[in-house]
Amino acid sequence: MSSRALAVYDGSGIDGSLYTRVNGWAQSAPHWLDDVIKVWSAIGLGLFALFMLYAWWRARGADSAVMAKVLASPVIVVVAYGINSVLKGMVEELRPCAQIHGSVPLETCPAAGDWSFPSNHSVIAFAAAISLWFVSRRLGAVATVFAVLMAASRVWVGVHYPHDVAVGALVGILVALVLAPLAGRCGPLVDKLRSGALRPLLGPGTPPVVTRGYASHRAQ
Repeated sequence: MSSRALAVYDGSGIDGSLYTRVNGWAQSAPHWLDDVIKVWSAIGLGLFALFMLYAWWRARGADSAVMAKVLASPVIVVVAYGINSVLKGMVEELRPCAQIHGSVPLETCPAAGDWSFPSNHSVIAFAAAISLWFVSRRLGAVATVFAVLMAASRVWVGVHYPHDVAVGALVGILVALVLAPLAGRCGPLVDKLRSGALRPLLGPGTPPVVTRGYASHRAQ
C-alpha cells in the first residue's frame, strides 16, 4: 500500500455514529450553551497557561524539585505537541465535519491538510494537567477537569471524532507521566539558579517538606 493511500484516512468507521449523535445534540442545544462551548473551545487553552503561572507563583517558596517540575511543565506541553504533530502527519485523518455528510460544525471546519487525529487541544490540555499533578494534586485535579471539558468541547463543536480527543488525551498523559518525574531530578540546578540573578523569579526555596498541598522532595 502506497503512502498516499493512507493520506486521507476516514475515521468515521470507528465512532462516526457517536460523532453524529453528539453533533445532533449540539444542533438542538440552546444557543447560549453552544456559544459558551464555542468560546471555551476556542480560547480555553489559555486557562492552562494561567494554571502553570499560578503553580510557578506558589512554587517560589517550595522545594527546588517542585520548582523544577513547574518550570518543566510548559516544556512537557511543547514536547507532547511535537509528538502529536508527528502522529497527525503519519495518519492524516480527515476532519469529521469534512467527511460525514450532514454534519454541521459550530465553528468553521478546518481546511484540508489540517488533520484531525489526534486532537492538539486534548494533547495540550492533558499534558499540562498531568504535569501539574506532580506539583500539586489539588491543582492537577482541577486542571484535569478542565482538560476533560476541553476534549469534549472539540467533539461538540464538530471538528473532532471522539477517538481523536481520546488518543490526544492519552498522548498528553503519557508524555507528562514520563517527563514530569524526570524534571524533579533537576532540583540541584534550580538551587544554583536560586543563588544567582534568577532568585527573585524562583524564590529562596524551603526545606524539603510537604507544605500547603504541594508535593516535596522528602514526600516523594
